[in-house]
Amino acid sequence: MRIRLAVLVGRAVRVIARLRGGGSAIPGNIALRIAPRFLEHALGSLPLGVVFVTGSNGKSTTTHMLVAALRAHGMRVFTNPSGANLPQGIASALLATVPLDGRVRDDIAVLEVDEAYGVGLSRRLTPSDVLLLNLQIDQLNRFHEPDRVYGMLATMRDAATRRVIVNGADPNTAELGRGARPDQEVVVVGVSEAALAASPRGVAAAPRATAAPGAALPAAVVEVLSVDGARAELAVDGERASLALPARGLHYAVDAAAAIATARSLLGDRFDTATATGAISDLAPVYGRGEVIDARGQQVELVMMKNPPSLQLNLDALGRVPQRVMVAVDEGTPDPSWIYDTDLSTLDHVDVVTGTKAWQWATRLAYEGIPVGAVIEDFDEAVDAFLALPAPEDGPKVAVINYELMMALRLRMGYLDLEGGA
Repeated sequence: MRIRLAVLVGRAVRVIARLRGGGSAIPGNIALRIAPRFLEHALGSLPLGVVFVTGSNGKSTTTHMLVAALRAHGMRVFTNPSGANLPQGIASALLATVPLDGRVRDDIAVLEVDEAYGVGLSRRLTPSDVLLLNLQIDQLNRFHEPDRVYGMLATMRDAATRRVIVNGADPNTAELGRGARPDQEVVVVGVSEAALAASPRGVAAAPRATAAPGAALPAAVVEVLSVDGARAELAVDGERASLALPARGLHYAVDAAAAIATARSLLGDRFDTATATGAISDLAPVYGRGEVIDARGQQVELVMMKNPPSLQLNLDALGRVPQRVMVAVDEGTPDPSWIYDTDLSTLDHVDVVTGTKAWQWATRLAYEGIPVGAVIEDFDEAVDAFLALPAPEDGPKVAVINYELMMALRLRMGYLDLEGGA
């Protein structure tokens, strides 16, 4: 009875939230208050189990890729929209599809899971498979230091009943793979030495005080061989495969390799490399992550920063010095002091700096000797000024932007869908 009530009330709230513009985690929050075990009830009896996708960066993109690859093979997949990686977000996504009995009818669930909340979710949902993408320097105000996050990832690894998939090029996730139980299959994603050498920061793994070498991992089943802009060459079980990436950079190629390795493991003999790579090649960038939006008839590329590596790797992957640049950062990045460790050599100027952290950024750019055209704290005014500048000749305008202002910019340009708004 509680489950049925949770679905009915949650759906009603969901309709109201969408009428007000976009989605919300509020419907899921209400459903969980009515039926605290709503998630366990909905996802507890799927034929092929529940897959967690987690790590410091790349969760949304990899989940998107993995779901596409599985669906291209005919598998019925439940997933949470990008960014809806907390319990209430997953519950909101469930409300969009479950019948009144509250049970998912799909073959498998693939869930993007926040590192911190994944600890509790792993106890509630008992994942069959856990994909550990990376461990990188993350939001210092939230996660403090990498060893703390390592413990979170280890807890999720230990909860996997069937399989652990790890990025063998990241020494932290490689160590997590070496620490798996004997009854857990360990699947490894690799990156060739040539691909690592061609990336200025490699895979940007976080240094850890307690890291220690261990036994060798199994051989990689999927390896990134090379990356050229938004194309990658992989080896899948030793056979070469080429695919298009949703955006430029080695980090996107690693996401694709991880998705393919996981799909291969889940599908077994049904897996076909061409089907998986074709499905991933057809994908558009996930919400705000390398996305190019139409802004009043102009193209603007969103270079998003959620933490130091996401900014650095995306700047490294630009492949050009952009002619028109806006930097936009607000209180969603409470402590931007880490920008002093960021290599900004991709930029030779910034046209507009905006947001409540505008002067912190302007100061950092001044120390680097990078000229700034204008500091405009009001975001709407700054966007108008940026779009009024002549269009560049070499590609889109570039907005180096934090997560919260990325969402605000998309909304201001008429993109009314909110991330995680199932």
